[in-house]
Amino acid sequence: MTGNDSASTHALSDVLDTLEASLGDDRVTVGDVVDNLGQASFASIMLVFSLVAASPASAIPGLTALVAMIVLTLVVQMMLGRESLWLPDLVTRKGMDSAKVKKGIAWVRKPVAWVEKLLKPRLTFLLRTPWLWLPMVLIAGLTLFMPFMELVPTSGSIASAVIALFAASLLTRDGVLTCLSLALLLVVPLTLYFI
Repeated sequence: MTGNDSASTHALSDVLDTLEASLGDDRVTVGDVVDNLGQASFASIMLVFSLVAASPASAIPGLTALVAMIVLTLVVQMMLGRESLWLPDLVTRKGMDSAKVKKGIAWVRKPVAWVEKLLKPRLTFLLRTPWLWLPMVLIAGLTLFMPFMELVPTSGSIASAVIALFAASLLTRDGVLTCLSLALLLVVPLTLYFI
């Protein structure tokens, strides 16, 4: 494995480290998180918010809807080719309890560390247009239903986990993970039907 490959497979933990370092003692705003990750880091920002929403922190009322709004905004701006993220003030001012976010980070660290061992750049053509449009359009569609998922326990976490996999595939340049996220995205409606 080359040095670049090694760096890319640890990208997920690096994002969590950056997020954890940005947390204060009381509350953290969406704007604080975006500023710390960098406004050009679309995949990192998508990963962070989807992981938080997939963790026990998803119990925070309104979090799933907030993450859906952020991810939809991210995906649309990625499709438009923007180089830096813009979020409305209404979203950037939203606050989250730092203790709950820290708890969520601690919860996802173990699965993230395990997943990182399996990731490497492969099938990278899937992460370029026009191939990349398919997962982005499907994830944009998923976010439109996520606010309603707060009514069904755990459903928002499942949707957020799928988005996290897609974001992780972007960060690590792993097209296999992109395919996995697409496969799981197709399973989400069935899972929700049987829940």
